[in-house]
Amino acid sequence: MLDRARKRLSKKAKRGFRGWPVATVAFYGPNDTRATKVAVGILPGEGEEVSELRRWFSEGPGDIRNDAGVTDQILAFIQEAGASSVAMTERIIGCPHEEGIDYQGPTCPVCSFWAGRDRWTGRRLQSRGGGNGQDT
Repeated sequence: MLDRARKRLSKKAKRGFRGWPVATVAFYGPNDTRATKVAVGILPGEGEEVSELRRWFSEGPGDIRNDAGVTDQILAFIQEAGASSVAMTERIIGCPHEEGIDYQGPTCPVCSFWAGRDRWTGRRLQSRGGGNGQDT
């Protein structure tokens, strides 16, 4: 069941741009190996703001990417929104906590893994500046 739902979602993303609206699917987690949150936004047109946004959170120690029920809900949301295209990366792109909502400041105090890392590659950022050893 999970494989079928995951394959359907991946297939939609692999089709590439097929027109507007576009559904964006992003996975977040405390590190780069376990996703605990997925956010799906609907972009109605080029240069427009997200018109709808839904988030799902894992209910335990598992990876939300392995939850067939959540994947089915994501697929239903995308269909209900009438999205023609899906943009998604399989990798986890950052901390599940939201700056300004869950914490204040540039880095999440709970998810130290992401401090000083590029969210798209997961690699440590090069230290800049006066050689104090802090990543910026």
